[in-house]
Amino acid sequence: MVTAAATSALNFVDDRSPDLSSWTRTIFDFGETAWREYQSADWYVTRLRQEGFDVEAGSGGMPTAFCAHWTNKAGRNGKGPTIGMYAEYDAVPGNCQDAATVKRPRPGLNEHAGGHTDPHSGLGISSLGGLLATKAAMQRHGIAGTLRFTGEPAEKVRGSKPIHAAKGYYDGLDGMISFHPFYMLPLCNTVRWDTHCGAAYSMIYRFVCAAPELWGLSDGAPIPQSHSAVRAPGANDALMIMYMASKALRDSMLPHQGGWSISEAILTAGQATADNLPAGLAEIQYMMRVPTIAMAEQITAVLDRNAEHAAAVAGCRVERHWVCKSRPGLANHAMANITWDALNIVGAPRWGETAKAIAREIQENVGVEPMREPFIEACERLMAPQEAETILRRDLPPSQINSTSDDYTDMTWHTPTVRFYVARPALKAPVGFAYPGWVMNALGGIPATIDPMVNCAAKTVALTALRLLEDDGARAEAHDEFIKRTGGGIGGSNWIAPLCDYEPPIQFRWPEYVTTARGRDWWIPTAA
Repeated sequence: MVTAAATSALNFVDDRSPDLSSWTRTIFDFGETAWREYQSADWYVTRLRQEGFDVEAGSGGMPTAFCAHWTNKAGRNGKGPTIGMYAEYDAVPGNCQDAATVKRPRPGLNEHAGGHTDPHSGLGISSLGGLLATKAAMQRHGIAGTLRFTGEPAEKVRGSKPIHAAKGYYDGLDGMISFHPFYMLPLCNTVRWDTHCGAAYSMIYRFVCAAPELWGLSDGAPIPQSHSAVRAPGANDALMIMYMASKALRDSMLPHQGGWSISEAILTAGQATADNLPAGLAEIQYMMRVPTIAMAEQITAVLDRNAEHAAAVAGCRVERHWVCKSRPGLANHAMANITWDALNIVGAPRWGETAKAIAREIQENVGVEPMREPFIEACERLMAPQEAETILRRDLPPSQINSTSDDYTDMTWHTPTVRFYVARPALKAPVGFAYPGWVMNALGGIPATIDPMVNCAAKTVALTALRLLEDDGARAEAHDEFIKRTGGGIGGSNWIAPLCDYEPPIQFRWPEYVTTARGRDWWIPTAA
């Protein structure tokens, strides 16, 4: 049943679709990466304040995070529930792609700069559109309640949500709505059912060669300070020993199946580039995505041993700094059903002839014969959550409860949470052909191709929120299931407490845009 408030929300998204399109492109063009989303966060904070929200900027000690609230003080029937939604807006280094039908970076940058891949630019604006549509419907129809909207930086390293969770930003909610553009079949225009995303740990090992003269001493005499003297290998060597030793994890601990993975990124290395001196500082980040916390702890123990060994060999000390410790997700079928009902009302996104013409142009530019229907059919179809679950579990062992990775999972332990997907544009490929990565990135920034996803997702967010606000029975069912699954709610017998026992890791050399005498540039300078 479509209520009057739901109709108002649907009309709101249609009326404001030009704004949503423009805003999506704005965040896409910012292309800011983890922990450095300064323009993006400021844009959201400014927009939300203009829309009448009270906004805490820098929430949880994270400069590019925020938490916004709005309460319908004119609402009828008392205080009303509190419903949560959120935006992400971090891009990925090395993916700078213009919103164009050919491979090229955004103007003034090189391909190593940040760019939106998932795209979080569309994710955040979809949620914002749903938020504003819900607010408008609440005002028009006198619906009591509070809307909470958080800005979540650094999702690509599962950064902000474990911190927000530990600091109480998800407490007191009656429901949380999590949207993501589809990123793998069958999770396309559907809702997560049982198998939610898994745990993730990420840490930085910092190798510091503070006393190279003491390396290898046997009689206590210092090594003479000379460029030709024996010296400690230094931090670069420690990093490379760590890098190579830890590669064995992929063969011996983490099979490429079931959503397990471990990846690394060298953040800082060198510091002695033009002299015969040992490098004094080097940092390497690891990110593991696994089904369980126990597995993450086991892998961490191996990494710790490797780091200690590498430091000892190279004459360094090692420090471990946490980037994230994130819990696996908790299902809630009642929430899933609410959003599935909403998605059925809205329908799957549809791409018109303008979008198809753009898609054909891309196909021609990559050497593919342009197709009359260039988009994957699944992008314009709904799939029932139980059907998607069955397909998802075909390659998973029965004992594996969680699979793949995203940090919305930390929200699931604080309030009934739904996770749903809407198709982003994806092109059909001939047998034996794979599109280069820039194609998906470009489709996420071109209005004609990304707007159908944004509008569909915004409507689904709004209808889910309004159902939770208006339907006491549906909301109670979701709450009761949360209590049952956690063994009593927050602090219950089956509840997993926040794992975050660290401060936001904002002080590291994360890739970012910089301003120099040459102007604004990526930290890897633009080629002449």
